[in-house]
Amino acid sequence: QPNAMGGREVGGLANTLAAHMDYDSPGARSRVAGFWGTGAVADGPGYKAVDMFEAVHRGDIRVIWIMGTNPAVSLPDSARVREALARCPTVIVSDCVAHTDTTDLADILLPAAGWGKRMAPSPIRNAVFSRQRCFLPLPAEVKPDWWIMSSVAGKLGFGEAFNYKRPADIFREHAALSAHENNGERLFNLAGLANLSDAGYEALIPVQWPVMEGAGVEAEGSTRLFSDGRFVTDNQRARFVAINTRLPAQQTSDDYPMVVNTGRIRDQWHT
Repeated sequence: QPNAMGGREVGGLANTLAAHMDYDSPGARSRVAGFWGTGAVADGPGYKAVDMFEAVHRGDIRVIWIMGTNPAVSLPDSARVREALARCPTVIVSDCVAHTDTTDLADILLPAAGWGKRMAPSPIRNAVFSRQRCFLPLPAEVKPDWWIMSSVAGKLGFGEAFNYKRPADIFREHAALSAHENNGERLFNLAGLANLSDAGYEALIPVQWPVMEGAGVEAEGSTRLFSDGRFVTDNQRARFVAINTRLPAQQTSDDYPMVVNTGRIRDQWHT
């Protein structure tokens, strides 16, 4: 199960930039590009999950790297997803499970560190993040995701941009980007942790953002977001959207007369 909140914070979703910045926010793209010193920032949102596998199926995407998830089971119309992966010339899968429906379709399988074997900040939905401590040793060939991605980037010629030696290096960069040109309009702000030492990172306690400059390792961050009744909207008022009920996109049929929802818990979600 990938960390969805963490994915949003670092720009891992197709429709967002890093540090909770959106493509349609004025100046956001140039801000991210300026921070990283590059012009190679996407002009707009990319493919969402279902659309991405349709692009793979059409042949528009010829290399796909799947990390920490099992789309051959978890996505709608799984037979079509498996067909798309079978057509794709290069399928790379990073996972901590050796055999899944998706790894069976991989051309390259990278053994990744699972929970308990990796060190990384883990955000959750109430804007609190804590630093995971590993308590199990890594098997011989298993590596954490950050090491895998940095190593591949180096082989592709981007080693200078991915010259990380430890998770603390990545966290400091992440915190610095959240604070870059942040005049208070962006709620996600880890300015107080941007210069955290390696020892400070090791001692980091759970904290809720925003964490303002000067907070340090003992930072308490924010006690509770929006407790002052002001929200991150133009008029600072909460926004509610009324919706109309729609039937599911995939209806039951004689062949498939039932729909089963297996439910959701934290550690068992995608498959």
